Amino acid sequence: MIVTLTLNPSLDRAVELDRLVRGTVNRAAPARLDPGGKGVNVSRALLAGDVPSVAVLPSGGSTGETLVRLLRDEGVEVVAVPVAGRTRSNLTLAEPDGTVTKVNEPGATLAPGELEAIVEAIRGAAGSADWVAACGSLPPGVPEDTYALLCARLSAGGIRVAVDTSGPALLASLPAGPSVVKPNADELAEAVGGPLDSLAEVVEAAQTLRAKGAVSVLVSLGAEGAILVSDDGVLAGECPVAEPRSTVGAGDALLAGYLAAGARGLDALAEGLAWAAAAVALPGSSMPRTAQIDRSAVRVNDRPDLTRRLVAPG
Repeated sequence: MIVTLTLNPSLDRAVELDRLVRGTVNRAAPARLDPGGKGVNVSRALLAGDVPSVAVLPSGGSTGETLVRLLRDEGVEVVAVPVAGRTRSNLTLAEPDGTVTKVNEPGATLAPGELEAIVEAIRGAAGSADWVAACGSLPPGVPEDTYALLCARLSAGGIRVAVDTSGPALLASLPAGPSVVKPNADELAEAVGGPLDSLAEVVEAAQTLRAKGAVSVLVSLGAEGAILVSDDGVLAGECPVAEPRSTVGAGDALLAGYLAAGARGLDALAEGLAWAAAAVALPGSSMPRTAQIDRSAVRVNDRPDLTRRLVAPG
């Protein structure tokens, strides 16, 4: 069983447009309203893939109530911690060529007592868990070392922790020794303070994060696939999508598939890539069901060409 933590969940409204033109009236297809937030998406992907999961999150105001209702309607087991602030709403605009424009609210501040209640909820839900995945941005005012403290508490009890965040929260989590961190290329570049133009530079940057404490580093590279750097070496893989519809949640599906498959080695990376590719082929932040996941197009190489230049954003 995999427990997810989303400290900054959202309601995600996704709109498909023929083309986004600034400063004009844009005609859109009917909007989708989905539960959002990285950890929420990981739980949704796991559920769709028939893997048991529990989503722990704060819930505030009418948007929080709607978020929890939508998750439970999907069949996701939710531990919702009531908070005073309002759960945020996000907007995604998707164009036919795969271009996605996102407008994300910052989220509500969590009081110290509310944050401690969420941590206790995680500890309660994680009793029989194989993994806890702590995902997403921190709400305003939440200490940067929150994921690190959570990781230290859970690791002491033998529970493996995956961290998918960025910026100071990512860097602060590393000394606590998370079993895996999952930045995208831009987040990894920010973490090491420089651009990443080739696979060799991505691997070097991932090794920097490992030197600071992360056991494994799973880097999502958008349309160019993903790289896994661990004690077992370097693996690179890709799974092309013929008709991409939305990249929202693709990285979350990658992490979900990777954890579901055991979070180690070629098979886990291949499974993560298959889940991510299936998510990209769906609208909005929809997560693929087992029948929609095609593993035949996945290619994983244990001796990748590290001189290859990156051409797609992470």
